[in-house]
Amino acid sequence: MTAAAAAHTGMAGEASADAELRTLANLPIGEALARLKSSAEGLSAAESAARVKVVGPNRVVSQVRAPILLEIWRRARNPLNILLVTLASVSLALGDLRSAAVIFAMVALSVGLGFVQEHRSSQAAAKLSAMVRVRAAVLRPGAAEPQAEPIDDLAPGDVVRLAAGDMIPADVRILTSKDLYVNQSALTGESIPAEKHADAPGPPTDDLVGAVNLAFLGSNVTSGFAEAVVVRTGPRTAFGHLAGAIVGLAPPTSFDRGVAGVARLMMMLILVMAPLVFLINGLTKGDWLQALFFALAVAVGLTPEMLPMIVTMNLSQGALDMARKRVIVKRLNAIQNFGAMDVLCTDKTGTLTENRVVLKRHLDVDGRDDDAVLVWAYLNARFQSGLRNIMDDAVLAHAELEDHLDTHGYRKLDEVPFDFQRRRLSVVVAGRDGRPLLVCKGAVEEVFACCTRYRLGDEEGPLDPRHAATARDVAARLNADGFRVVAVASRTFDAPKAAYSPADEAGLTLLGYIAFLDPPKASAGPAIAALAAAGVGVKILTGDNEIVCRKICRDVGVAADPVCLGADIAAMDDEALARRAPEVAIFAKLSPDQKARVITALQKAGHVVGFMGDGINDAPALKAADVGVSVDDAADIAKESADIILLEKSLEVLQDGVNEGRRVFANIIKYIRMGASSNFGNMFSVLGASLFLPFLPMAPIQVLTNNLLYDISQTAIPTDRVDAEYLKSPRRWEIGQLLRFVLVVGPISSIFDYATFALMLFGFHAWGRPHLFQTGWFVESLLTQTLIIHVIRTTRIPFLQSRASTALIITSLAVCAVGIALPYTVFGAALGFEPLPAAYWPVIAAFMLAYAILAHTAKRWFVRRWGI
Repeated sequence: MTAAAAAHTGMAGEASADAELRTLANLPIGEALARLKSSAEGLSAAESAARVKVVGPNRVVSQVRAPILLEIWRRARNPLNILLVTLASVSLALGDLRSAAVIFAMVALSVGLGFVQEHRSSQAAAKLSAMVRVRAAVLRPGAAEPQAEPIDDLAPGDVVRLAAGDMIPADVRILTSKDLYVNQSALTGESIPAEKHADAPGPPTDDLVGAVNLAFLGSNVTSGFAEAVVVRTGPRTAFGHLAGAIVGLAPPTSFDRGVAGVARLMMMLILVMAPLVFLINGLTKGDWLQALFFALAVAVGLTPEMLPMIVTMNLSQGALDMARKRVIVKRLNAIQNFGAMDVLCTDKTGTLTENRVVLKRHLDVDGRDDDAVLVWAYLNARFQSGLRNIMDDAVLAHAELEDHLDTHGYRKLDEVPFDFQRRRLSVVVAGRDGRPLLVCKGAVEEVFACCTRYRLGDEEGPLDPRHAATARDVAARLNADGFRVVAVASRTFDAPKAAYSPADEAGLTLLGYIAFLDPPKASAGPAIAALAAAGVGVKILTGDNEIVCRKICRDVGVAADPVCLGADIAAMDDEALARRAPEVAIFAKLSPDQKARVITALQKAGHVVGFMGDGINDAPALKAADVGVSVDDAADIAKESADIILLEKSLEVLQDGVNEGRRVFANIIKYIRMGASSNFGNMFSVLGASLFLPFLPMAPIQVLTNNLLYDISQTAIPTDRVDAEYLKSPRRWEIGQLLRFVLVVGPISSIFDYATFALMLFGFHAWGRPHLFQTGWFVESLLTQTLIIHVIRTTRIPFLQSRASTALIITSLAVCAVGIALPYTVFGAALGFEPLPAAYWPVIAAFMLAYAILAHTAKRWFVRRWGI
């Protein structure tokens, strides 16, 4: 390994790596490139690939796929599994090998199934993610244009070109720049973009992130453009060190908190029940060791050990289903947030419209066709090198105007890049006469603000109120017809300047307008109507003006009133905006920060908010939303901020996502409701039986076997169908609703447990036959627990109006068959079971039918009283 390569591997430690970066920051550009064994043209593809082999791919810790054994370990170390392994270890230490084996089997089942399903969904997502990898514009010697290459393949010494919307692909040293501003909030917490340029920072400083000629992975370009040389990649970057320290510590979502709340509730129940069962059985039966074994078994039985697996399998199955629809789920929990979403905020472009912008009109300030306006617009689009958009592409489609540029010999002198505060962009060119000409285009009002004169053909004069009103009226009429309007203006300087800035966008001459048409999308209206029917309101958040937005909304049948403008939002405090936001249909002329404020205001008003965006100006809103959605051709920062990426920008796909989120949530709730209500009922049964029986109501190994078989029957829940009525409204965690359900349905199982106790004790005289009693309760408990999922899974009449998935029916029947046959087998005898009398079966069948009817009746009352 060469000395230069070794410097970039981090072998000398983080301190020496920072010292090397500090040295590079303080060297002149030529010396810095020489130290990196590079040049202003960058590395050859072969040299770059060779360096990647030495230093590794440009990925931080959180992006590197964990080895399979590490994935299994991460699944195994959740608190519920740790509790089970502890109980198994206690059983092992006390000599109860059979119980320990059954508990370990439960853990293996939960971890194994969860791992397999999550691994499958991760592989599917990885295949799709490869299609939308973030790329960098990389300079290669001899190449006329920068090459778009995956940032994973960057090596120290590569030279990259940066523009607004780009992620900083590594830790880089700026070589050239123009009005470059970088958002470094991921590293500094400071939301105001920092200006960067190629000048050396002066005296060495410990604040590397603050160095004006360094930019870091995890940042993004908000405006301007630059060329920079890669210095550090992957885990050696500043962001890589930070990610390595905090990986896995993402803040919990409402979904995470809901699952954790259920787990805590069950753990509290265990902490109360297990000691109580131990004391009651120890005191009433005198065998403290057996009482301890039984208490441990009851603790295992009350543990929702399959909850992590059920959650993972449901979310992973949802991710797989979405992957088949060409949707990449970057964060599994976002699927459930889809189901809870009741407000979707989106821009109109590409969702309400076809995203096929066509340049239709080029007009002077009086609204007459004027080819000269198109020439000026082409000049601006042709020479600008910053944030290019689909409107620039539509202008550049007029390639015949290249001859005009060649005839006049235009060459670029400078550029004032676009930003979202000015909302305009200017290029400065010079023709054969050498006089600098500034050509500006941008949002109508923002360009108007810089204009003091107008031009109509050969006529030119001051932009007085009469001409200004005429010009504004032309723009308003175009907007009302659905056109997106861009104003064009110019200014001629007497002599060149060393550099140009936004201050030079003054005293401009208004030339006219270019008008674009983005046709309404025929499918948008029905898709929004379907979302509304599903309880999801759609709000438009756009930087465009309200007139064209209203026109598009009316064309697709979307509410176009009321409207709130960015200026209105700027005048509101957060509380006022939270009161106003839920009432508004269209938010227009918004800045990026105002989009995020609207999202936050809606959340404060109690809504679960999704946001769909694809531009650099959408990144703050994507981060603020409960579920952020972007598309594969979005700006780098938008894709990085999103939870879900669509390979096709479509509201219909979002509707599928909403339904998938609700289906996932429904199946998770089925398991939780069933497990919690069953455990609540079992608590009364175990405590009561322990008080009056002279023997244990069920042997510890029998409790564990019952629990294992029941767990197996639940593994198919992620495949289950969900009734259409459940998908009609948003779903979110409500612990209070869960507790009410448990209190209503839970005690019903105890009624039939006690009926079984009476049957065994008085019908079959099992007072002196503990094995017969235990067998009878084991079978009844297993059959009723397995049956109850089919009652709880639907608000309809089970089996008749709503049928479970084939997989769930098969696992339920299989487990019931095993439970019925077990007392008649050698294995059953080893577990302490004995054959049941023939008269037992018709009575238990009647109990099961009565249990199903009573549980369904209670469930229907609950739904009428408190909803689904």
